Amino acid sequence: MRARWLAAGAAITIMPAMLWPASEAYRSQIEEWRRQRETALKADGGWLTVTGLFWLHQGANTFGAGTGHDIELPAGPGVEAGVFELHGGKVMVRLDGRTRQLRTDAEGQPDAVTMGSLTMFPILRGGQYGIRLKDNNSRLRKEFTGLHYFPVNEQYRVTTHLIPDAKKIPILNVLGQVEETPSPGYVEFELRGQKLRLTPVVETPGMLFFIFRDLTAGHETYGSGRFLDTELGKDGAVVLDFNKAYNPPCAFTPYATCPLPPKENRLPVRIEAGELKYARTEARGARERATRAGDEGQGLRAGVLSSTLSASPVTAGF
Repeated sequence: MRARWLAAGAAITIMPAMLWPASEAYRSQIEEWRRQRETALKADGGWLTVTGLFWLHQGANTFGAGTGHDIELPAGPGVEAGVFELHGGKVMVRLDGRTRQLRTDAEGQPDAVTMGSLTMFPILRGGQYGIRLKDNNSRLRKEFTGLHYFPVNEQYRVTTHLIPDAKKIPILNVLGQVEETPSPGYVEFELRGQKLRLTPVVETPGMLFFIFRDLTAGHETYGSGRFLDTELGKDGAVVLDFNKAYNPPCAFTPYATCPLPPKENRLPVRIEAGELKYARTEARGARERATRAGDEGQGLRAGVLSSTLSASPVTAGF
């Protein structure tokens, strides 16, 4: 991968970022993008259905409706009792007299256990295995109040180029875990006369993923920062469209494990574009205040990690 980035960089003449002209077609494109984002968020299996995250201990972890199980599930049609077993880095499920191994999300699309409106699947974070629970009948989904945005402003759509500098950078998540994540380089651009720089990471080939925070965070926008996806174009061309900046899943559910902006992506400007802060419940507001007080997650580290020793649900995080 490093050779590919360097080869691309050799053909690039680094140009200053440019502002794109306004157009009604562009406004319509952004509005359609917003509709699609909200549809995906509200869909079956979307982030609004994520209602639990349980860390597994070695050996048997029982699950079922009601109390008395390591993983307590909401009662409903089709919900049965079973066991998740963790042995030697492998997650197995025993259900209906059968046992099968489950692939985690670290290996691609995870294997799921579906019972009525519930879906459970294993995740791997920082060497620790957990079970994520989705419920299509979740309260979060039923009480969703909709997304809101800054007005569309094409001054926040800029084009620049990737400057190759392939390496791994540390990305902290809300659990206090740090993962060395591949980054192909960085981009430099200008907004309203100010020179800025952002470093992306790569999760999907051909795509750049920016985790950033600006001076609207904690005021108009989500306190711990926002996300932005963009394609890596021909010869390293990059379009940063902050009208498509969006909230991390942790803005909607306390059971996500969101990455936090690296220090180099904390911008000293206001990015008045993209998704606004979601209308949170009182619990979400308290959680976000704790996150800000703890320097975007640092203050939550001990409390969250202490719960990883048993199959108890995560109740902290942003």
